[in-house]
Amino acid sequence: MKERKSIHAYLSSGKENTGFTASQIYYLTSRVSTLTSHLQLHPKDYSSQIGLWKLLGRRKRLLAYLYNENTSLFIKIVRELGLRGLKGRYTSQ
Repeated sequence: MKERKSIHAYLSSGKENTGFTASQIYYLTSRVSTLTSHLQLHPKDYSSQIGLWKLLGRRKRLLAYLYNENTSLFIKIVRELGLRGLKGRYTSQ
């Protein structure tokens, strides 16, 4: 919960807007990193793997939407989070 509040404070200077696409991407990225570390300890936890794939798909769809709506914010988020970007659209250097 502390992670979510710090993300919101960073993004929107204090006001919580959980529907904002960028905040959803930040929150999904923190969940992905948590699940990734869990799967490194428990590699045969297949239900967690499926959950991770679903989160990655949701984050990918949100990134594609953000790329189409606000490219400058998309580039900023990809650089800050260290994501690879989207195939055929933007790839971080």
